[in-house]
Amino acid sequence: MDNSEKYQKYSLCREMLETADVVADFKLKNLKTFADAVKQAEAVMLTGEGSSRIFPAKHSIYRELQQGMKTPIYTEGATQAQEYDLSRMAAFGASNSGRTGELIRLFTSLKKKGHSALFGLTVYENTLLEKVCKNTAVLRCGSEEAVAATKSVAEQALFYQAVFAAARGEELSGLEEAAKKIRETLMLEISPEIIEKIATAETIYFAGRNNGVAEELSLKTNEISRKKSDYLEGTYAAHGIEEVMKSEDVIIVIDPFEEEEKKFLECLQNGVGNTLISISTRKTGFAHSIVIPRGGDYQSYLELAAGWNLLVETGLKLGIDLDKPVRARKVGNEFTG
Repeated sequence: MDNSEKYQKYSLCREMLETADVVADFKLKNLKTFADAVKQAEAVMLTGEGSSRIFPAKHSIYRELQQGMKTPIYTEGATQAQEYDLSRMAAFGASNSGRTGELIRLFTSLKKKGHSALFGLTVYENTLLEKVCKNTAVLRCGSEEAVAATKSVAEQALFYQAVFAAARGEELSGLEEAAKKIRETLMLEISPEIIEKIATAETIYFAGRNNGVAEELSLKTNEISRKKSDYLEGTYAAHGIEEVMKSEDVIIVIDPFEEEEKKFLECLQNGVGNTLISISTRKTGFAHSIVIPRGGDYQSYLELAAGWNLLVETGLKLGIDLDKPVRARKVGNEFTG
């Protein structure tokens, strides 16, 4: 991906490339308000739907567990979360539109029960979500024209990362360097052989840590390349699903566990005949390795950017209009009450 007309004519590509600026310029008003809410809560629930939850929430839980998580953090879709007792939790709900039906329904119900620790995260001012929240953060990335959310996903994740860091008495640093590496990754040249393999695959599987990256890319595969896709958490790919895989299926592994590479090669590349592709900071033993820069505290954002790059090239290879899915909608389920 680059700044040529081939890519710039699509809102999706422009918004992906704008992600680097979003990261470099990230600032959060009222940070203390949100951080204090986390410190005062017995636990935190991060909710929302689709891309507004997958990467932002699961990346946050993954990072906080690495930091020794003092306050338990959970994530669930808003409808299922209605079945839980959230009375002692601070609830953060992300919705770019501020009118996602499942989230509005959950927060309205909680507010009626007297729950006051409700916090929103959206792109627009004066939304339905803001009306039912104690405090709402408005992202600075601006609205997205493409159906597939990209730059907003990164800023949502940064919001949580900044809030949880502040709750520990820390602050984010190195954002400009991270932004530079994100742009570099987005513009990384991908081997035509890799693109051909993905474009001709029946199903594209993503495997990797349960930190939101592989799962989010699985969703983006549906929206961008219109290919069937599935997320295989951790080492699930080597624990039975090979029975139904086809040799033409492709498996993209995000930052493979070194000690599991041999098993993946044995079960999938040699056993099924799958094409294995890794996205990592190192060259792996798989058939294809996409090597990306080291990003430190922002490594997951670079992995996400590499996946976006890959999917854009695949979509263009297939002659797809990246901005106009046939069925997918910008607001999956808009509140109509």
